[in-house]
Amino acid sequence: MLAATDNGEKRRVVITGLGVVTSLSREVESLWQRILAGESGIHQLKCFSTDEFKVKFGGDVWDWPGDDCGISPKDLKRLDRFTQFAMVAGRKALLDSGLEFSKEDPYRCGVILGSGIGGLGEIETQMRRLFYKGPDRVSALTVPKMMLNAAGSNLSIEHGLRGPNFTVATACASATNAIGDALKTIQHGDADVMVTGGTEAAMTRMGLSAFQNIKALSTRNEEPTKASRPFDADRDGFVFSEGAGLIVFEELEHARARGARIYSEVLGYGASGDAGHITQPDGNGTGAAKAMAAALQNAQLTPESVDYINAHGTSTPLGDKAETLALKTVFGKHAYQLRISSTKSQLGHSLGASGGVELVITAKALQENIVPPTINLDTPDPDCDLDYTPHEPKSCPLSVAMSNSFGFGGHNASVILGQFGNGKA
Repeated sequence: MLAATDNGEKRRVVITGLGVVTSLSREVESLWQRILAGESGIHQLKCFSTDEFKVKFGGDVWDWPGDDCGISPKDLKRLDRFTQFAMVAGRKALLDSGLEFSKEDPYRCGVILGSGIGGLGEIETQMRRLFYKGPDRVSALTVPKMMLNAAGSNLSIEHGLRGPNFTVATACASATNAIGDALKTIQHGDADVMVTGGTEAAMTRMGLSAFQNIKALSTRNEEPTKASRPFDADRDGFVFSEGAGLIVFEELEHARARGARIYSEVLGYGASGDAGHITQPDGNGTGAAKAMAAALQNAQLTPESVDYINAHGTSTPLGDKAETLALKTVFGKHAYQLRISSTKSQLGHSLGASGGVELVITAKALQENIVPPTINLDTPDPDCDLDYTPHEPKSCPLSVAMSNSFGFGGHNASVILGQFGNGKA
């Protein structure tokens, strides 16, 4: 298979399947409708007792696995929670795509996922066994459960996907970096179908302890649903959550040949590194701006082409201000014309999974020409003076949208989607 079209252009890539697991919903359409309704998936944590913790709320998928997960009891024991999320979201995305892998060349179908932390739950469990019961009681399944690539590997095994398969770990940019790699894999002819996105299940006692002690989290224990307030003057930290967002990328002519339904086209991707502080973003948003500019260049678009930004918008004092500055740097006067929102206001921050979940939402926004809201934006920060779509969704024509993800370590990534005709291949 040639690496590009006959005239040397990169192959076009479209989205044909979406799947999610979140604290608000495990179905894409239900999640989308609840996002538009301004509902929140944030609540008092139920996965474990928070009596000893300063932060007592978040976006845990507390009723997991539930009857709808479709994972056998045997597999529930051999798969860490973050892999379980990916397996279910991946199945949903593949079912949504209508692909039949019995008709596909398995070496042309692959998986690239992102996860910032991997099997933290398994690590905690086995550390307790080691300390209290001794080394002989540590499970033989520890390594295959905790390793970061377990989610993508198990997904490929279940569906027989023998093409490119690897995992990206760049903290909260993991899913978006994975998505960018999946895009390039198809563009350059190394695959025709890629399952991509991110998964995270770091909502454990260790995970919550670490984030609360680094003072990254909101402490609004009495008002969980109002705690995540991106770009608001009263924001005090991000809200910890978990979940998965998986997407099926497909080469356009491959999708056309089987008459697939298309959500949107993947137009471009850009990434950069701050090379600054290990946890704090560049205060001027320089690295974030470079990633957005690179995505525009990769998509061969001008800043004025973009209609909507699904912002990283974590609700941290430094992060939201830096992203605002980055948007102004890249978009200039057009920044004030952009529709922007942060759906983390409703879902919290699922770390390495967030870029996957947010790309699902961005694809739905383009499909339906609706900008989702930023809830809890009651008192806009004067330093965050763009249109962040407070409280209510807005219906308006959308042709091009960007989704941003920025992570600890100074990782910055942006993906651009474009509306695709009437959605028919």
